[in-house]
Amino acid sequence: MSAFRTLDDAGSLKGRRVLMRVDLNVPMENGRVTDDTRIARVAPTIREVADQGAKVILLAHFGRPKGKREPKESLEPVVPALRSVLGRPVAFAADCIGPEAAEAVTALRDGDVLLLENTRFHAGEEKNDPGFADALAANGDVYVNEAFSAAHRAHASTEGLAHRLPAFAGREMQAELEALTKGLEDPQRPVIALVGGAKVSSKIDLLENLVAKVDMLVIGGGMANTFLHAQGKPVGKSLCEKDLAATATRILAAAERAGCRIILPVDAVAAAEFKAHAPHETVSVDSIPEASMILDAGPRSVAEINAAIDGAKTLVWNGPLGAFELAPFDAATVAAARHAAARTTDGRLVSVAGGGDTVAALNHAGVAQDFTYVSTAGGAFLEWLEGKALPGVEALRAKA
Repeated sequence: MSAFRTLDDAGSLKGRRVLMRVDLNVPMENGRVTDDTRIARVAPTIREVADQGAKVILLAHFGRPKGKREPKESLEPVVPALRSVLGRPVAFAADCIGPEAAEAVTALRDGDVLLLENTRFHAGEEKNDPGFADALAANGDVYVNEAFSAAHRAHASTEGLAHRLPAFAGREMQAELEALTKGLEDPQRPVIALVGGAKVSSKIDLLENLVAKVDMLVIGGGMANTFLHAQGKPVGKSLCEKDLAATATRILAAAERAGCRIILPVDAVAAAEFKAHAPHETVSVDSIPEASMILDAGPRSVAEINAAIDGAKTLVWNGPLGAFELAPFDAATVAAARHAAARTTDGRLVSVAGGGDTVAALNHAGVAQDFTYVSTAGGAFLEWLEGKALPGVEALRAKA
């Protein structure tokens, strides 16, 4: 039995009004959607529910209108992209509660799809106001949450509604929860986590949670420099939060107590300038030139990381190993990503990745489709890795 209530537990949806929370916070330019990835991810669930004969009523936010009606943050321009991806008509209502929403819902026939206006046009959304949640619930018989990316927010449409109607995880939400469970909650061991990115300060909670849960932890990117500095190694002009040396030392000590092996770079690609194709050299982390900055992990570091991946059954990946946006300082990230992807496609590794830069890095390496699961959820994915309870997820837990 799943730990969460899913559509498999919902019974017949024919003729029922299904309020489905989706993430339509998509990039727009000149009134047109420029990337429909988020729409494509929720489309299968919308079709599945509509094809059962339900009346599908989509709830979503767009931008940060802060409780006020902002025409530039209306969801209406998203409707053409929704229709195109779904391959079926989509109606639109100019409000998500009140007479306009009620009238549009009443006009629906079985199998129809309706998008309601931006939930954040009402201050009650982000405040999780009970009255606003009641007003949303008035238009539905069943609630489906298909927006994991917003599940770390205790808002009316992500958490409040789940306590007012029979509530279930949509297929994309279900896939995300199952992948994260395989990654950290109930993984095949040994587990290796790879955490990169620019700053330790943004990932202290993440690192402290991971050292207690994984068997090996690779620390890369700019944040590795803080750990190297804490060990007394020279970092030259590298990005480094020297004031967090004590924090880095504390995390290293916690890892040792927990039996978690920390893997830091042993060599690095260093350059005097932060720009593509800047003159560079590969040196030991014990001898970084004073006028240079570390922009990537070196080949010996990559070999050590890949060997550690070979010894693992589960990989959790968040963040790049270097300045992957700049060639040739993408080499370590690309090499490790391709190695992990090959292990995954061979059936020897469960690989779960997420976070904005991570998705971009795996796409850059051409291997995102080869990982077991790649989350596009950003903040919600990070909070899950940090061990925090996500309100929108907790509301879907199956009762024992």
